[in-house]
Amino acid sequence: MLKFKFLLWMMPRLLQRAIDTKPACAHYVSGKTLEFQIQTIGKIGRYFRVEDGRVKSFAGLARTPKFTLTFSNADRGFKILSAKDGKEAFLAALHDEDLVISGDFVEVLWFQGFTEYLQPGK
Repeated sequence: MLKFKFLLWMMPRLLQRAIDTKPACAHYVSGKTLEFQIQTIGKIGRYFRVEDGRVKSFAGLARTPKFTLTFSNADRGFKILSAKDGKEAFLAALHDEDLVISGDFVEVLWFQGFTEYLQPGK
């Protein structure tokens, strides 16, 4: 549980560093406003806001997020979110029902594109 919470707490810092150090990433988020959340089935999680080229996170859950990533438990959430092969891990988690995505799938795809900037060399 602690690793999952720590990862969620660190995520906006890592994303913001990508914005600050990679011009293509800064361009990707330019003008974007989005609020989403990542949680477990037990409702443990955080919500995130992308706005004005900044990424912030908040404890608890949002009232009306554009999308929600819900993991079966904190351990699975940590393993999936920290996997080296992110896309494959997400697809496998969806297939195995360790991950449920609700909300706007277009925004989910945008977010996945954003997280690609966390990989070295992009």
